[in-house]
Amino acid sequence: MRALLVEDDADIAGDVTQALEAAGFLVERARDGETAWFLGDTEDFDAVVLDLGLPKLDGLSVLKKWRAAGRSFPVLILSARGAWTEKVEGIESGADDYLGKPFEAGELVARVRALVRRSGGHAAAVLNIGRLTIDTRRMSVAVDGAPQRLSPLEYRFLDYLAHQNGRTISAGELAEHLHGDDGAVDANAIEALVARLRRKVGADIVQTRRGFGYFLNDS
Repeated sequence: MRALLVEDDADIAGDVTQALEAAGFLVERARDGETAWFLGDTEDFDAVVLDLGLPKLDGLSVLKKWRAAGRSFPVLILSARGAWTEKVEGIESGADDYLGKPFEAGELVARVRALVRRSGGHAAAVLNIGRLTIDTRRMSVAVDGAPQRLSPLEYRFLDYLAHQNGRTISAGELAEHLHGDDGAVDANAIEALVARLRRKVGADIVQTRRGFGYFLNDS
């Protein structure tokens, strides 16, 4: 899962990044509102954690611009401002959740996970797709009830597909959500990852729609 963190405080950003990465997210950070607006307008994220008090462009303005442009990723507002009127304004501007500072990292991660699950059509933390079970809290995977030993990258691959509600995902989109902007990952690398996963969890779990991409077998 790929998350955008919009926070100008280096200490808070470091703590949030560490917590989200430990939960399996690939985190990209923006330090001001203009950069945040550009990233959210041009790239795809599974969730956004958005501070309100930002340099150059405030968080609510960024959020309104995203929603006006049709950007629908879930957004958690993270702010020291705790007035109920501001919370209402944030929700009405298109936020999906609101968490005040100071906060517990565990609560933030739980809320972001819940937003991602709901956006993918899942209500529970444990996802059951065909023979596959993914526990998003423990970051664990089982097939027919048998636990599987997966690398973090393999887990993130299955986790991302599991939240797509059956949609076929191209190798390019998978590379972006698994590696972000840092890695020039081609289709061959994704094919190699799929081959490793099939050897571990079974050849029928990850299906290929030739010319389009990959999806999870839900039968």
